[in-house]
Amino acid sequence: MNEAYKKVCANKGAGGVDGVEIDELDGYIRGNWESIKEQIRKRSYTPQPVRRVEIPKSNGSKRKLGIPTVMDRVIQQGIAQVISPMCEPLFSENSYGFRPNRSCEMAIREMLVFLKEGYEWIVDIDLEKFFDNVPQDKLMSLVHNIINDGDTESLIRKYLKAGVMIQGRYEKTDRGTPQGGNLSPLLSNIMLNELDKELEKRGLRFVRYADDCVIAVRSEASAKRVMYSITDWIERKLALKVNAEKTHITRPGKLKYLGFGFYKDPKAKEWKCRPHGESVAKFRRTLKKLTNRSQSMAFAERVQKLNRVIRGWINYFALGSMKTAMNDIDAHLRTRLRVIIWKQWKVPSKRQWGLQKLGIGKDLARVTAYCGNRYQWIVTKTCVVRAISKEKLLQAGLVSCYDYYMERHALKLC
Repeated sequence: MNEAYKKVCANKGAGGVDGVEIDELDGYIRGNWESIKEQIRKRSYTPQPVRRVEIPKSNGSKRKLGIPTVMDRVIQQGIAQVISPMCEPLFSENSYGFRPNRSCEMAIREMLVFLKEGYEWIVDIDLEKFFDNVPQDKLMSLVHNIINDGDTESLIRKYLKAGVMIQGRYEKTDRGTPQGGNLSPLLSNIMLNELDKELEKRGLRFVRYADDCVIAVRSEASAKRVMYSITDWIERKLALKVNAEKTHITRPGKLKYLGFGFYKDPKAKEWKCRPHGESVAKFRRTLKKLTNRSQSMAFAERVQKLNRVIRGWINYFALGSMKTAMNDIDAHLRTRLRVIIWKQWKVPSKRQWGLQKLGIGKDLARVTAYCGNRYQWIVTKTCVVRAISKEKLLQAGLVSCYDYYMERHALKLC
């Protein structure tokens, strides 16, 4: 439980329906743990309902998250720490989501292996609102087969049945496992491990990351046969709903998986990966939002926020090929930052002073300073480009998208 407490605190996050926040958790545990521990042992502990939060998705819909109280997160984490090592030997080698020492990158590498072996017809399986539709009785029978411990099973079932608070109104949860709890990822893998075993029994090549599953076969006929038979099996055996609109057969060049797209290198004549166009567009939108010149903040703070986004995004996609995209984004980002600096200088005298301080001669600095507020033209067609150069921005602490990508990509290829 101490280890679980440390992990929950490290993950931070918002509080639940009881209003207790992470920074208040230590005091809450000191005052309440003895009674909570006794209730758990007597099977009389009642988890709090989760707090409903809706996260906007790129397609306009919303992902429903359930935020347990911080105390319930600690208890769930404690359960997960004990039963996860019991589950790991039973899980498939082709399952990569929410497992120790596994990642999205490993799933993409496995997908590339299948493509290079000639399995170029893809069945993309989409489970409709998986976390909301998990049949709890079926799930608990699978949990029982692994742990066979009545006390723990009783507590897990209570978490599944805890309910949800939506704008102050309580709703029962007779199906599903709340997406957002510490136990949910492990429970989803226990449920979908049955699908993994069925795919392995059929000798199919597949990659699964949580509820994102793709199957690679050699021909269109095989793809059609697999899609219809696996869809039928999932709905009959697991009582899950397959989204008929989103489940489809595609070729690698049109596949989007875990944010990546795939293309065939004409020179090497082999399949490679890169960030999908939608992922790149989302990255651009995020950088644009952070460099909105109407958003007032200190330049150092803005750079810090940009660096956090840049590093996180590139670390995730560093395996992919994206030199051109990073070069373009880098140049556009520098232009937007120059506009911000030019606007912050406000008046011609300050602009002249700023340009001279950055090494521009007095006469040229004065002429440029009095060019007015044609921001885009000034920062792309005048000496401002030379004054606020890439090197100057790097000295100010900005991470170069291109340079950081080249560094991380080289490490991924080693």
